[in-house]
Amino acid sequence: MSKNQVGITFYERQIIEFRLKGKWPRRQIARHLKRDHSVVVREVKRNSNLDGKYVAESAQAKADRLSHKTNVRLLNDNPYLRRFVIRSLRDDQLSPEQIAGRLKAAPPSELKGVSISHESIYQWIYAEQKWLYRYLRRKKRAVRQKHYSRKNWPVNTVPDRVSIHERPRVIDERIRVGDWESDSMKFTKQRTALSVQYERKSMLARITKVDNLGKDETFRAITNGIGSLPQYLWNSITFDNGGEAARHTELRKDYHIGTYFCDAYASWQKGGVENLNGLIRQYLPRKTNLGIMSHSEIIAIQEKLNNRPRKGLGYLTPNEFIKREIAGRGGALIS
Repeated sequence: MSKNQVGITFYERQIIEFRLKGKWPRRQIARHLKRDHSVVVREVKRNSNLDGKYVAESAQAKADRLSHKTNVRLLNDNPYLRRFVIRSLRDDQLSPEQIAGRLKAAPPSELKGVSISHESIYQWIYAEQKWLYRYLRRKKRAVRQKHYSRKNWPVNTVPDRVSIHERPRVIDERIRVGDWESDSMKFTKQRTALSVQYERKSMLARITKVDNLGKDETFRAITNGIGSLPQYLWNSITFDNGGEAARHTELRKDYHIGTYFCDAYASWQKGGVENLNGLIRQYLPRKTNLGIMSHSEIIAIQEKLNNRPRKGLGYLTPNEFIKREIAGRGGALIS
């Protein structure tokens, strides 16, 4: 059965919502999902809200009502599976997608031969176990933010910037390891912040506490990250237009790292690090007093994220993936 004959999944609906907010044409979204464009057009038309907006959770709920799905019954009937899902959400802090993938790849002895989709886990939580909602990644967002509303960037304030549209195609296609995205995370009523870097292929994270969002602190954070890995794993970094990236020319000159910049007000162009920021908020809400947190506490959060299995890596963790990459080149991870 071809993919175009299989129903749209909740994960695909999340992608559709995100790309529509980024003003992607429906045909481009369909190509990204490897779907016929008519499937995406029909999905948006059929499951948009009354105001014409497409929201993944609402679309999934509407689709479930139309199809009369009852496949959450397995979680109610199998206590071992139910405990496994709750423990994975609450204690291991895995997403439903990661839970489903790990169950298939490495099931505990009492659940061998048992499988469940991540859509079923979501449906079970929203329909019957709403108390588990607090353990989902986006639990903090009661109201969705409008696209382009997150930052108020000045335009073209960084000298010698190279547009993301001049970035080599190999970066866009995630063919190699070593292409990074960088961003900053602010916290309420404090100068202390986080500098966050995300490697596009391995999904590896580097998180550094900085005293402020100035260019010197950001440069320090990035060079610390560079020092934690072999140099060949740093080919490029993509930034937004904030002034904290003003020392990017030194990265080009001293480390031979290509530097590129998103369009103004287009944070979705570096969606990997934006998604990572959302995961970090699970541990560090905006009101966190970052000033009292130690470097080791920040690194502990970083490594929790680096040790989560990822679907895009065949349910390897980013750390496992990067270690394989380094071992394949005859090297070792720098401590």
